[in-house]
Amino acid sequence: MTGIRTIITIVALGAATAIQAQKYPTRLLDNESQIESIIKGMTLEEKVAMLHGKNMFSSAGIERLGIADIEYADGPFGIREEMEPHSWNSAHLTTDSATFFPTGSALAATWSTEWAYAYGRGMSREARLRGKDMILGPAINIQRIPTGGRTYEYLSEDPMLSGALAVAYTRGAQDDGTAVCLKHYALNNQEDYRGFVDVHISDRAMHEIYLRPFEMAVREADAWGVMAAYNKVNGRWCSENEYLLNTVLRKQWGFPGMVISDWGGVHSTVDAVTSGMNVEMPGSRFMGQALIDSVKVGKVSEAVIDQRVREILRVRFTVKPIAKEDASRLPVGNPEEMTTALEVARRSIVLLKNENLLPIDTKRIKSIAVIGENAVTKMALGGVGAGVKTRQEITPLEGLQAFVGNSVKLIYEPGYKSFDRDSRNKRLSPQQKADAQLMAQAVKAAKKADLVIYFAGDNREVETEGSDRKSITLPSGQDELAIALAKANRQLITVIVSGGPVDISTVDEVSGALMVSWFNGSMGGQALAEVLTGKISPSGKLPMTWTKRLEDVPAYATGSYPQHVENNNQGDIFVGLVHNQSNDRRQQLIANYAEEDMVGYRWYDCKNVPVAYPFGYGLSYANFQYSDIKITPTAEGLDVHFMLTNTSSIDAEEVTQVYVSRPLSNIERPVKELKGFKRVALKAGERKEITIPIRRNDLCHWDEAAQTWMLEPGKAIIQVGGSSKDLPLHLETDI
Repeated sequence: MTGIRTIITIVALGAATAIQAQKYPTRLLDNESQIESIIKGMTLEEKVAMLHGKNMFSSAGIERLGIADIEYADGPFGIREEMEPHSWNSAHLTTDSATFFPTGSALAATWSTEWAYAYGRGMSREARLRGKDMILGPAINIQRIPTGGRTYEYLSEDPMLSGALAVAYTRGAQDDGTAVCLKHYALNNQEDYRGFVDVHISDRAMHEIYLRPFEMAVREADAWGVMAAYNKVNGRWCSENEYLLNTVLRKQWGFPGMVISDWGGVHSTVDAVTSGMNVEMPGSRFMGQALIDSVKVGKVSEAVIDQRVREILRVRFTVKPIAKEDASRLPVGNPEEMTTALEVARRSIVLLKNENLLPIDTKRIKSIAVIGENAVTKMALGGVGAGVKTRQEITPLEGLQAFVGNSVKLIYEPGYKSFDRDSRNKRLSPQQKADAQLMAQAVKAAKKADLVIYFAGDNREVETEGSDRKSITLPSGQDELAIALAKANRQLITVIVSGGPVDISTVDEVSGALMVSWFNGSMGGQALAEVLTGKISPSGKLPMTWTKRLEDVPAYATGSYPQHVENNNQGDIFVGLVHNQSNDRRQQLIANYAEEDMVGYRWYDCKNVPVAYPFGYGLSYANFQYSDIKITPTAEGLDVHFMLTNTSSIDAEEVTQVYVSRPLSNIERPVKELKGFKRVALKAGERKEITIPIRRNDLCHWDEAAQTWMLEPGKAIIQVGGSSKDLPLHLETDI
């Protein structure tokens, strides 16, 4: 029988109505009696051995009782190569390659729960072949700043989009048998100083924006693991934050699973274990002998240890272990997973601008100058943190060669020298001037070609864990090169290869077409070639706003980011761990989230700030017409119905979006908020009725006094369209 966890909420008096107690099924409670019997027969030393790392990516089981170790798979977009047991050095195996799936922002640009599920399932299939029990992902922190070092890894600036995709990814992985570990819980929204920054935020903004994706994945998808973030929240480290780990995660959400630390992210013994931390990774500084001593002198009850072990065993009994001799025997990066990577990549590509240059007409175009190192740069590895030793990664140039090489002459020139690891290690800035010689060669090629495709953007050394970008300006003199290319040939298509927003003001002005292709995985080059040549129509939508200026971003506009550090010689906490440097921090930084819940498009709407391209935006080669909106109440909330027509002569997919406004609300709210979406495929000329359900839960606000979700009755305006700024359908309703 499937176990049931009960979530208890408080019913408050007044005009608003609280969400009532609900029951959610979980597989984690299916083996309680067996687990209790095991715990009774364990020694204290055996229990504590389970509460910290055994190797760099494993924690101990109980060999005497036949309980296997837990093996962790790093990271969220591909199974990392095997490391030596107690170091960050590669094990140099030949059987530990994997599929490089499109990174988080690319997945989010699909706005597809169907493909997020397939993505999670594909990750699980490869994790199991490699003998892994838990994927360290998905990474679902809100993209608060576009310069964030892990923006490429995270999903979106919006909690509804992030949460829906996190739910699907989690279900896909766990239905296949691998636990997820949602990360980084919580409010790890910057990489600079993440190891010693203290996030100050209101309870309402925290729940509505930053905790909401985690809550959805825990309550709706039964996520089995959570990773505590490096930072502090409201004065307490996430690894020992009683409010986050016990009050919210375990009591409010009913989470019965296990919490592991980020690597090197534990700061105490008693506070960590009593606040809900299960496993210190990767060592035992605080939750090894120090924990045994704390129990023996009465600072920690053994009942607390039993509870932490119980939560680990729930996951261990739910995830079938893979025998070590069976792991990494069969190859990964197989056709099924590569197909998933391709399908996600196809749907992620966002067309921002098109002045009749796309799709490429190969009957008319006979020579193409392909300019830019990003046309040949592989993105599976690079920077600090997780990467993928993939069996295959098709670059944009390789994709074009496969699709048009027989009919069109391709001339490649690098045009610029990309920012590389050596430059980063020397602490050089990516913002260098253009290389005169490389630019001259690129211009010469552009003059001879019928068409220029310019690959600009970042790479995995510019966008990296452990540090944030200092600007969103295109690196390596790319703006200067773009201007020179446009003068040489007005038939200029620019493709931005990046994980997050960059300043596109210059390339947008000089390019006839502009496209975003992300860090798009093993099959990204093929997907891009298919879109450029018109085999498929672009259908990705921006999962975050692309601003005109960095200073318009709310965290920058309010002066809450970046913080000032008096002495930053110690560097990043994770980098320090890798290099065996001290993680002690003397200066405590405050990140005051002064914009509260006005993140991303919410802020730009409220402040009437113009942006380069809005949240949810993306063009197609097809044209879509929205009409005939109507609303019907349901037991769960309301259904929004409308007609969508493909008025063009080509098949295409559209991401339909529903936003809700509450202009007469008694509480402060954004101008509008995303509350539903659906990806729809339509044949040429096809007309289809679309229904998007809006759940009552998603219409609530967090009541700080009652400490629960409350539904405020009143008028609401339902808006439907193809982006946050293109909403042709409106209808008022009562909630």
